[in-house]
Amino acid sequence: MTVNRLAVLAVFLLAACGPADTNAPTDPAAPIDTPEADAPPPTPPPGVGSIMPGSGPQTFVGRWAANAGWCANPQGPERPIEITTTRFEGYENSCGILSISQVSDGYEAVLACAAEGQTSSERIRMAVHGESMRLTWLNRNNAVISLARCPVPAAASAAVPAP
Repeated sequence: MTVNRLAVLAVFLLAACGPADTNAPTDPAAPIDTPEADAPPPTPPPGVGSIMPGSGPQTFVGRWAANAGWCANPQGPERPIEITTTRFEGYENSCGILSISQVSDGYEAVLACAAEGQTSSERIRMAVHGESMRLTWLNRNNAVISLARCPVPAAASAAVPAP
């Protein structure tokens, strides 16, 4: 009889060792309830993000032109510069963005460019205020170009859902 009791006890003990109460990989985890989880996000250092309205890539991503009339030109020397989070495309040059750093007055980027069969490394600063950008070529004696944001074409804006 003791063997039967031991067998029943072993079955109960093994049943207690079953899977823990965890969620499946597709189920959301329970919220973390700790003082740290309830704390507000850290404040950025002075001069970084806190004074830049609308900071983030959305401030510089888009089409930019030195003359508003150039916005309609898809090619040629009088066409807009097109900037994404990974590319900087202009007339006769095509650049990959190697790095972007947020600074007090905008963003600094390191570009790897190819133009007319030559490769080069460029450093730029993009400071956006509203619909204007001050583009500074840091390794070209801080040459400055003032650009205006080109409007988004109607077909492209219709494809983007409203937030």
